[in-house]
Amino acid sequence: MKCAIYGAGSLGTVLGAYMTRRGTPVELVNRNRAHVEALRAGGARIRGTVEMTVPVRALLPEEMEGPYDVIILLTKQLHNREVVTFLKPLLAPDGVIVTLQNGIPEPGIAEIVGQEHTMGCVVEWGATLSAPGECVLTSAPTKLSFHMGRMQGISDEKFCQVKSLLEQMCPVYTEDNLIGARWTKLLINATFSGLGTVVGGLFGNVSEDRDVRPVALRCMKECMDVGFAAGVHFAPVQGKDITRLFYYKNGLKKAFALALIPYAMKEHRDIEPSMLQDLKKGKPCEVEAINGVVCEWGRKYGVPTPVNDRIVEVINREQAGELKLEKSNIQFFSDLL
Repeated sequence: MKCAIYGAGSLGTVLGAYMTRRGTPVELVNRNRAHVEALRAGGARIRGTVEMTVPVRALLPEEMEGPYDVIILLTKQLHNREVVTFLKPLLAPDGVIVTLQNGIPEPGIAEIVGQEHTMGCVVEWGATLSAPGECVLTSAPTKLSFHMGRMQGISDEKFCQVKSLLEQMCPVYTEDNLIGARWTKLLINATFSGLGTVVGGLFGNVSEDRDVRPVALRCMKECMDVGFAAGVHFAPVQGKDITRLFYYKNGLKKAFALALIPYAMKEHRDIEPSMLQDLKKGKPCEVEAINGVVCEWGRKYGVPTPVNDRIVEVINREQAGELKLEKSNIQFFSDLL
């Protein structure tokens, strides 16, 4: 089986290192020449909650030679039409693109390559690219998992093949409710990546700060309200029913949910939002594919999303250089609480 990880940055490099270490050949593809050259010269260096250095095969996009049975996609959604169109002729006749991206990317990918070539996977862990060829795994080893689903036309054999690839790193849970799993991850990203980027901090700076946490809870409730209006059944995350734990209709349940947030995020407190990483590097971030999706669906179903609207606004101002990446930005939400 020929496999590539396209967009092998922080998450892809970690995944590629695990797969290679377990004896599964995989190509790590990235447009960043310095990162590719560092991977070639010194292997994938993984630090943080694990420590390992693994020799890997790294390529620039123009060096790819198909056909590929599996392409794991980890680029930002901003360029999906261009990227997926580039990858389409590189697929084997029964090849699949497995998107590990944020948001809800499967429908757009299926428009280009077809549902029978589209699979989706939710990543339940985080990592940071600390230097060319070096990544920091920021989630605890016991809290790593994937939740994987498929669109119509994917055979059981192909599904099991992809599942076995990802299991080289951590448990893979089959999701019949792929959209529900996507919305659960969207809720987490909109809240902790969105607000983490607003305040220029880690997930823990959102979950543990008494000024930020109430905004986070409001953000979570907005996401759930929009999802419920759209008929979404939120999938459990690592065995926990997120709606049962955090949805509230009265003051007592709200207080309970607010107190629970730091404990729920304890194992992932050191994750640095990917959007924040992008802004620090002067790159455009994908806020429209995360918080922007919540806002879009809210408008579609008539559900107000003032917190998510404000997150999009503040992050766009940070991206434009009008605001610094600092905690004081939480002041822009005081009128919404």
